[in-house]
Amino acid sequence: MALHVRGVLLPDDEVRDIWLVGDRVTFEPQPGAETIVDRGFVLPGLVDAHCHLGIARGGTPITSLDQARALGRTDRDAGVLAIRDAGSPYPYPELDDDPELPRLVRAGRHIAPPRRYLRDIGIEVDAAQVAATVAEQARAGNGWVKLVGDWIDRGIGDLAPAWDAATMTAAVAAAHAAGVRAAVHTFSESAVEIMVRAGVDSVEHGTGLSLDVIDEMARRGTALIPTMINIRTFGGIADTARPKFPGYADHMIALRDRFPEVVRAAHEAGVPIYVGTDAGGGIDHGLAAEEMLLLHEQAGMPVPEVLAAASWRARQWLGLPGLVEGGLADLVVYPDDPRRDLRVVRAPSHLVLRGRPRRP
Repeated sequence: MALHVRGVLLPDDEVRDIWLVGDRVTFEPQPGAETIVDRGFVLPGLVDAHCHLGIARGGTPITSLDQARALGRTDRDAGVLAIRDAGSPYPYPELDDDPELPRLVRAGRHIAPPRRYLRDIGIEVDAAQVAATVAEQARAGNGWVKLVGDWIDRGIGDLAPAWDAATMTAAVAAAHAAGVRAAVHTFSESAVEIMVRAGVDSVEHGTGLSLDVIDEMARRGTALIPTMINIRTFGGIADTARPKFPGYADHMIALRDRFPEVVRAAHEAGVPIYVGTDAGGGIDHGLAAEEMLLLHEQAGMPVPEVLAAASWRARQWLGLPGLVEGGLADLVVYPDDPRRDLRVVRAPSHLVLRGRPRRP
């Protein structure tokens, strides 16, 4: 049976009638359709573009599909109907078409340097193995690989690139040769410059971005997923590290404090920015709305741009058609206009995922 939705469709800003036939959208009237929404503001389903369904609270790998399902349902009920999983230590391809869960765009496991990353999360390899591991993890995901571009080097007591520049550049080339896109975790100034100039497809976090590298990202169309909600945790990281690594602690605080201006500069330069929370580990699931508010309130992104970064533009980036003729039947409805008060996105009134209504 077809479903009928009527409301103000964003970004078009018109009252529209939408019919959902199975998992597809049409604007052609469907006789006998059941009206499930007759007012409100309608967006294509939200996207969390940096999420980890394979990592439990506290930073440990999940151990079952049921755990991944539970995390995915938490995101779904907050209006997130598509997730890019930016690296999972637990494989769950069985959930790709689960009708209860957001649509999944997945990387394989994180690819990290030996003995320098979170325990049990990534595949840790030396420089000679990186390119081959990228090809392997390209097959484990469904469109992306995740590279750990930097982490603390205890030998120098501060952030440092994961491998030499030639290896990191070859890793991006290996991903593209395998037909997938490459995402890179970076906090430091040096690693993000290496990876952007290597042609990486998305920068995760990017606290070390300079204006020159921002301009290069804009020129290349490289995406930035700031995860501002995650960067707020740098104070706790610094406090824990300070007794042994005071230089690293100071560096993390400096990166945190300058980050809103970094994101503002990236937006003003035309860098594509998407909403991602880094849920899993230190960040709870279901907080996409809070990330949206931080992008507006701290980084100064205009509300319409934040909505685009969380909805139709992010879906287009991931290859998921929005509310267009023949598009996917994923939508979120808010009772009031989120352009007037972005806090509205904390409480959707209706969700439809894969053509099926869900209770928020």
